[in-house]
Amino acid sequence: MSETASSPAEALEPVTAEQADNAGTPLRVTATPAALELIEELKAEYGPVMFHQSGGCCDGSSPMCYPVGDFVTGDGDVHLGRVGGADFFISRSQFEVWKHTHIMLDVVPGRGGMFSLENGREKRFHIRSRLFTSAENAALSGACRL
Repeated sequence: MSETASSPAEALEPVTAEQADNAGTPLRVTATPAALELIEELKAEYGPVMFHQSGGCCDGSSPMCYPVGDFVTGDGDVHLGRVGGADFFISRSQFEVWKHTHIMLDVVPGRGGMFSLENGREKRFHIRSRLFTSAENAALSGACRL
């Protein structure tokens, strides 16, 4: 009898998309305990923070963490939700591609994005994802502030 190894995402014991808000809508973005811990560390140093999922320029598709007010969002951005008390945004064009995807914010070893607050800490935010089920997609219809 052989044992099946768990995937790295399963080993992280993440907050999962199976959790829902008070209205029963699945969450579009959640965070692992490691990500929540790093968010708290950054908030203690910088005050309130927010995230923007990079569109792929200089730092690839890294989630970028900024002090609130340092990155201005607008009509071209979609608010996916909150993680660790921090708003999480994605560009509207990227949302159109990822709208059927649950995003899980995690932390891995390495350098953060050049302008992201975790840079220089030898750990960085990282996105893990999975597709929503048909039932989750139906429940999410119209759930983001566009």
